[in-house]
Amino acid sequence: MKHNLYQIDAFTDKVFGGNPACVVPLEQWLPDDILLKIAKENAVAETAFFVDKGDKIHLRWFTPEIEMDLCGHATLATAHCLKKILDYKSDTIIFETLSGDLTVLVDNGLYKMDFPSRMPLPDILSENIEHSLNIQPKEVLKSRDYVLVYDSETDIKNITIDRQLFDQINLDPGGVIVTAIGDHCDFVSRFFTPQASILEDPVTGSAHCSLIPFWAERLHKKELHALQVSDRVGTLFCEDKGNRVIISGRAKTYSTGTFWTE
Repeated sequence: MKHNLYQIDAFTDKVFGGNPACVVPLEQWLPDDILLKIAKENAVAETAFFVDKGDKIHLRWFTPEIEMDLCGHATLATAHCLKKILDYKSDTIIFETLSGDLTVLVDNGLYKMDFPSRMPLPDILSENIEHSLNIQPKEVLKSRDYVLVYDSETDIKNITIDRQLFDQINLDPGGVIVTAIGDHCDFVSRFFTPQASILEDPVTGSAHCSLIPFWAERLHKKELHALQVSDRVGTLFCEDKGNRVIISGRAKTYSTGTFWTE
């Protein structure tokens, strides 16, 4: 069976930046084991699969290892694919997902995603994670993901992970966010996942479900400009709306192609 495949760089306005995601439109769902094999073959952090149901788009996200409950950059990539490649008519796209209905508003090339808010709470860091870090955080919090708060953007950029220790813990579907106030933006972050084929996710939309309410409260502001300072760098425009957050960004098409499952 022949399928189309689109690779999109999300949270960037140029190719080779942001976070790459593969997007696969389907007429009907393939078996889960086939979806996982496709995601593994694609060898990017996330592959998004969708089925157009008319009033809503049924959307699922797979890493090379597991199905995820939420993925920001692959949602943005799917919205970009629908609008820029597949000529989806409406500027409002409603995705039906494991995290409920997610709405994306398309506004002059900016994709504004309405996601659940996940305020992190104080927690104790696992010893394996603590010992794997070359720089220790000043605060430890947790929602789905650990949120480790540091003193400076320089700390965030200089963090390294001892993977032998880090991979001794499984946080599926979560990970470890490191964050600090930014030098030229409101806050910066990086995101790491133990036991994953890709240790550092270049730009992580879902992590900002926790970062936005945290920094909105800490900085006393509702609208925030964020950078994820991985090697590829991602730019996010954020808004705290109480029990929801708006995560906005741009995207660029990197490649289009086809593949076969039989």
